[in-house]
Formats: sequence, structure tokens, C-alpha cells
Amino acid sequence: MTAEKKQYFGSVGKRKTAIARVKLYEGGSGEVTVNGQKIKEYFDTSLQMENALAPLALANLKNRVDAAVLVNGGGKTAQSDAVRHGFSRALLLLNADLRSDLKRMGFLRRDARIKERKKPGLKRARRAPQWQKR
Repeated sequence: MTAEKKQYFGSVGKRKTAIARVKLYEGGSGEVTVNGQKIKEYFDTSLQMENALAPLALANLKNRVDAAVLVNGGGKTAQSDAVRHGFSRALLLLNADLRSDLKRMGFLRRDARIKERKKPGLKRARRAPQWQKR
């Protein structure tokens, strides 16, 4: 079995604890796989799928590139945002002229908000036990 090695543009996108490794292949038919499944099968809602593919739609490359994505960690919505971030960074390697458009839409910014850790003596990160007078 001889596998033809195609050149790709790879990058990593992150959101909360979700990490997406994106490989973007030029000259494709628009096929996107996420963890070995088609993107429509992997993401639960069409909103998550559209969010993940937004950078490709912005660059008018939705039906002209293929992509293979490996994503883990977090929930489906955070994974969708991580895929979007990875696509945006890979598109910069493909075409640096897209930077201003991607930046204006906020696709290049990594949303680093994560859950704050629980502190000792508290019920959650900041929630103190209820105060009792007697």
C-alpha cells in the first residue's frame, strides 16, 4: 500500500482545555474530517459546525481545501472554537493577506478563559460557606 504524501499547512488552535490540530490541504473538494468523522457527524449542532468553518467561509475557500482535524479535551462548543482558531492560523500560512480580515473578525485571538481552581475553605473558587450568626 503506497500512501501519497500531500503537502499541508498545519497549525494548532486552542480554547479552554480543548486543543485542535489542523491540517489544511490545498486543491481539495471541501471535505473536512474531525477525529476521523465527517464534520457534520462530529458536531452536534449546525451552529457548532458553522462556527468551526467560519474562517474558511470568510476566505471563500470552503469548497477548495480539504482539512483533517484532531481535537481533544473540553466540550463540543469549546472544540468548535478551537477548530476555528486552528483553521484561522493555518489560513495565515496559506495566504498571509487574510490576516486583516481574520483579525477583524476576532478569529486569531485565543480565548484563554478557563475554570478557576477551587480554593481551600471555600465551596467553589470564590463561593464562601454561608455565614451563621449563632
